Amino acid sequence: MPDDGTDRARGPGPDGAEETVPAPVFLVVGPPAVGKTTTSRALAGRFERSVHIPVDDLRHMVVSGLALPAPEWTDEIVHQVALARGVAIRMAEAYAASGFAVILDDFPDPFLLAEYAALSARPRVHRVLLMPPQAVALGRLRARSGHGPEAGYIEEALPVAYATVRPHVDRLRTEGWVVVDHGELTVEETVEAILRRTGEQPRP
Repeated sequence: MPDDGTDRARGPGPDGAEETVPAPVFLVVGPPAVGKTTTSRALAGRFERSVHIPVDDLRHMVVSGLALPAPEWTDEIVHQVALARGVAIRMAEAYAASGFAVILDDFPDPFLLAEYAALSARPRVHRVLLMPPQAVALGRLRARSGHGPEAGYIEEALPVAYATVRPHVDRLRTEGWVVVDHGELTVEETVEAILRRTGEQPRP
């Protein structure tokens, strides 16, 4: 088969015939202000064909009736987050099947991203948790957003997000998550750490 320039891998199928494996999918998550979007876009840029899917952007396509995450998760918040994640997963599957490396970025929730369970069981799906010290995330937030209303909302959400995920970090590691403390790493160093630990080797 001629090379079509995609990042799909090929290997033997159950009957010994060659079959195409979808391109890699990275699920990059972390508390607010840890650099998920910056890291995700830099990671996407390392592949010849790639797409970055920020799940927050899908949620914020709601014009009227948007339910924002809060310390107390209502049924409506759960519903809207699940809707956005369902759309993101379908997008990821379609792009990966067409040879695009996919980088999803999202945030941890009280249910530990249960919507992604089926996707995560597929070949070449990598779950990455960005987890720098909370003080580093707070400093980045203040440097990036100042002290406006949006920054205030995120700053209130930051300790809640850390409290949500911190007790589960060890278990997530045992379940195969790549946990990266990138508090002292550059963006490029963070991307290199993700690629090294997931075993993915983009084309030069």
